[in-house]
Amino acid sequence: MGVVLLVRHGQASFGADDYDVLSETGWAQGRLLGEWLAARGVAPDVVVRGDMRRHRETAESLLAGAGWETPLEVDAGWDEFDHLGVVAADAALHGPAGELPHDRREFQRLFEQATARWAAAEEGVAYPETYAGFVARVRGALGRACARAGKGGTVAVVTSGGPIAAAAAALVDPTGDDQAVTARLWSRFNTVVVNSSLTRVVVGSTGARLLTFNEHPHLEGEHLTYR
Repeated sequence: MGVVLLVRHGQASFGADDYDVLSETGWAQGRLLGEWLAARGVAPDVVVRGDMRRHRETAESLLAGAGWETPLEVDAGWDEFDHLGVVAADAALHGPAGELPHDRREFQRLFEQATARWAAAEEGVAYPETYAGFVARVRGALGRACARAGKGGTVAVVTSGGPIAAAAAALVDPTGDDQAVTARLWSRFNTVVVNSSLTRVVVGSTGARLLTFNEHPHLEGEHLTYR
């Protein structure tokens, strides 16, 4: 049975000029996860990361913490959707437009409202990427990772909360016939994904199945963050 380990990136730099950079906490989270996995004998055959800086830096900290000398590959299918673009596009229609809030709670409130309308394919908003396009992209990346894992391999994927939530929703509702149902699942998963958390997917004769979601026993205190 193959295994795909989905790792959310460490804490990025919320409120900074460049969000796509790990904070000191984010670097530590990646190292802690690597140490925790290595201590339990986990050794992936390959590490696949999205094509974003926070993915690269998390992969680097993960490998350093684990002491793995593992091939590293890039698959942009695991990139996060443009969450700032989605919130800004939604604010332009629903107001008030302008600079996005730096307060985490206020931003989270706007984020959840904006992504709910994005996932519902609300008309009249010029989103940088449609929700349907995002989900199709992630499903493709998940399929490639599962194929790499095969019957007995292990693939570690470093990505973001949005793609992990989309993958989990796809595994819980594999047909995806009702986009409203899939979108609700995605939203529920997406709001609780912890930085550097681990989600396990098993690949067997009947296909891929979600084994665990959002594991984070390697984190406590100040190292436990959501954004």
